[in-house]
Amino acid sequence: MTTPPRVRRNSASTGTVVLDDLSKQIIEQLQNDGRMPYAAIGKAVGLSEAAVRQRVQRLQDAGVMQIVAVTDPLTLGFPRQAMIGVNCEGDLESVADELSAIDEIDYVVLTAGSFDVIVEVVCEGDGHLLEILSKIRAIPAVRATESFVYLKLRKQTYSWGTR
Repeated sequence: MTTPPRVRRNSASTGTVVLDDLSKQIIEQLQNDGRMPYAAIGKAVGLSEAAVRQRVQRLQDAGVMQIVAVTDPLTLGFPRQAMIGVNCEGDLESVADELSAIDEIDYVVLTAGSFDVIVEVVCEGDGHLLEILSKIRAIPAVRATESFVYLKLRKQTYSWGTR
């Protein structure tokens, strides 16, 4: 019988998850090919297909990873993408929650530096971007925004590995 994956929180303050070597190897296999069959992963890391399936499910349940299809927004009718820096006052967590509730926002991160929060949006065009900016600016704690419109994507990877 295979032991369950070692997935545990390192500390409450950082939210870091400590993984055993087998879980790290599984993640790295999936980073290389998210469609790799569990049997092939098992062969690569020395586990059965069932053990890999169980570990992947536990890693997903723990929020360590998710397996998704990464699409090209341009080919799906979303020709405008932008990163928006947001300056706000008050509780940043609640502002981040309000921003996260806006459907068009696909990325929200609290930051240190020139902006309190940075969000990424995928839009149907400039008019749609303006609508989203209006929604963001309508949040009472938002004081200012600055938009960085994407002109051309040169690199996007998800293969930073594990530690």
